[in-house]
Amino acid sequence: MSKSTLIAIKIDVTKIDKSRLFQGKNGAQYLDATVFVNEEQGQYGDNGMVTQSVSKEERESGVKGAILGNVKVLGEFGDNSAPAAAAVSDDIPF
Repeated sequence: MSKSTLIAIKIDVTKIDKSRLFQGKNGAQYLDATVFVNEEQGQYGDNGMVTQSVSKEERESGVKGAILGNVKVLGEFGDNSAPAAAAVSDDIPF
């Protein structure tokens, strides 16, 4: 069994650049985002951030995607270990 990491993501949808939304083949709207995860928690208890993705050309010219929210590692499981149930928060909406 391989190891998995449970990560919670909180996004401020008002910060999404709606011009970057695109329509998929099934008619749904999508947004490409990038997740940065750090091993150590920051001063607010998060482990990283979520940014809106930019194209390779934009990245190379110094454009950065808007920071949409933060990331928190809730736990790891796998490799013959039990899921980190104690780390799971009750505020997950599913």
